Amino acid sequence: MTVGEVLAGVRLKQPLAAELARLAVEGLEYDSRRVKSGTLFFAFPGARADGRGFAVEAVKAGAVAVVSELPPPEGFRGNWIQVEHGRHALALAARNFFHRPDERISLTGITGTNGKTTTAYLLDSILRAAGKTTAMIGTIEYHLGDRVIPAVNTTPESLDLYRLFAELEQIGGTLTTMEVSSHALALGRVYGMHFHTAVFTNLTRDHLDFHRTMDEYFAAKQTLFTGAGAPAPPCAVINRDDEYGARIQAESAAQVMWYGLGKDATVRARHISSSVDGLRFEVQAAEGRFTVQSPLIGRINVYNILAACGAGLSYGLPPETIAQGIAQLRSVPGRFERVDEGQPFVVVVDYAHTDDALRNVISMARSLEPKRVVTLFGCGGDRDRTKRPIMGQVAAELSDFVVLTSDNPRSEDPLDIMNDVLVGLRRKDTPCLVEPDRAAAIRRAIEEARPGDILILAGKGHETYQVLKDRTIAFDDREVAREVLRRFGYRRRPDAST
Repeated sequence: MTVGEVLAGVRLKQPLAAELARLAVEGLEYDSRRVKSGTLFFAFPGARADGRGFAVEAVKAGAVAVVSELPPPEGFRGNWIQVEHGRHALALAARNFFHRPDERISLTGITGTNGKTTTAYLLDSILRAAGKTTAMIGTIEYHLGDRVIPAVNTTPESLDLYRLFAELEQIGGTLTTMEVSSHALALGRVYGMHFHTAVFTNLTRDHLDFHRTMDEYFAAKQTLFTGAGAPAPPCAVINRDDEYGARIQAESAAQVMWYGLGKDATVRARHISSSVDGLRFEVQAAEGRFTVQSPLIGRINVYNILAACGAGLSYGLPPETIAQGIAQLRSVPGRFERVDEGQPFVVVVDYAHTDDALRNVISMARSLEPKRVVTLFGCGGDRDRTKRPIMGQVAAELSDFVVLTSDNPRSEDPLDIMNDVLVGLRRKDTPCLVEPDRAAAIRRAIEEARPGDILILAGKGHETYQVLKDRTIAFDDREVAREVLRRFGYRRRPDAST
């Protein structure tokens, strides 16, 4: 493939010279360390580093040309292609280079603040129950057939996505389920990508350090439904009960399924039964009524299951297959995940890191009618500060005891972050304990828990690390809690299940 063929459809600042357009391209890269002879290198301006600074290194390694939305650095010698938008250019180039796999693989994009991960796991389980070879891309990990790949971003760069699509085709796969973050939409990581189904879960306060306002945040999510550099998805599955869901504008030709609990939902849950053992309810849809059972618990998972049902129906899957896939998903890592060492109280780990997610997880615990709910949480550094006091207030309002600690402080002083949270926490007189060392805080929270309580370790969920100012350390809430419980003498019976 030539430079001209790879960049077909890309908006250029100047036309390609004929000689440059005819150069052969053997690969694409945005990381100069992976450049080989014949590579077309894409240099992005970033918050921490300017990709142009690696242009000389890329050319020395064999890059045929450098593509950037900015002009070349002074003194640069080599082929430089200036484009209107760097990530849009990479997305279209990757699509061309891999021969448009999104026209042969059906893509489901799931966007929203909360529920994306669980909905993705549910839908992937449904598709596998239908006998499909699939890929799943999201916050926790990427699945490619039976292979599990560590996740770098919730939504990878477009080039990495197309590489995954190409690998999926090689193993006979035809369906991909993706979490599509607002960052990915705003930055153009999925620009020009053809989606079969777009799913909207909900929208609550988050990422305002990046988007600045809720309107900007919503506008980023909206682009998944109208198409960004590609036709709009022919199918849309939208949460009717969410105020922002009601504002989503799908294309007039799209098949829209509104899911929820109200009578105006077209995919609706009825006769809901919820217990510590899971959920059972009837799904009412245009295709008929069917019953689903799931080990997942709580009202929020009713919505996640309905979203997955809608997406499954958008592919014409029969209700019995959808019900089978839902039943087969036993748990989602870091989403109300139990840590059981035989202790007389329940310990769960959850990724809740926004005020709405924290409200949902504590409410979920309350629905199980424990004696008390003890909540441990913190807020991440270098992220939206406005949600910190709100999260503190939510924890104080809904919990019986609160342990405030660190999450991923990053470059900020953990005490400064915790002081922001305390502004909201102190609006209620809920007993609380402040301990910046997260491991020590987990130990003290377990010491506080009594028989019949539910202890929630919120914020980090599936994460196996903690990001500090000067380093990243290994840290897994689940393993720390398990170690503390064993130190206190608890041991899970070999035949016990979690």
